[in-house]
Amino acid sequence: MSSTNHRHERVGEEIAHEINAMLAGELKDPRLEGSVVASEVRVQPDMKHARVFISAKGTSQEQTDAIKALEHAAGFIRRELVERLQLRRLPELHFALDFSEQHVERIEQLLKEMKKDKPGK
Repeated sequence: MSSTNHRHERVGEEIAHEINAMLAGELKDPRLEGSVVASEVRVQPDMKHARVFISAKGTSQEQTDAIKALEHAAGFIRRELVERLQLRRLPELHFALDFSEQHVERIEQLLKEMKKDKPGK
């Protein structure tokens, strides 16, 4: 496989890195305070769209507000990414909540309960 086959994956990793840098200090929206992190960015192979998965602690309302804040700042984020990554065309960004951490915690909890209920041999 040539390196161009995985270009969209490398671009996704770079976008996630830069968005996390922006979240660490450049984006001043109060809805983004706390632990808000870009956990993963999936870029389509045609490089036209990117789904940015956001992990945010807090209530469901705070998580929704964080997504709204990122959507509001999408223009600024895109301009910064074009400048930092020096891409000719940046994929359109779509923000979504990442529930994978909560799913992992739920599965671990269920496994512990199963272990507890099952007598040892």
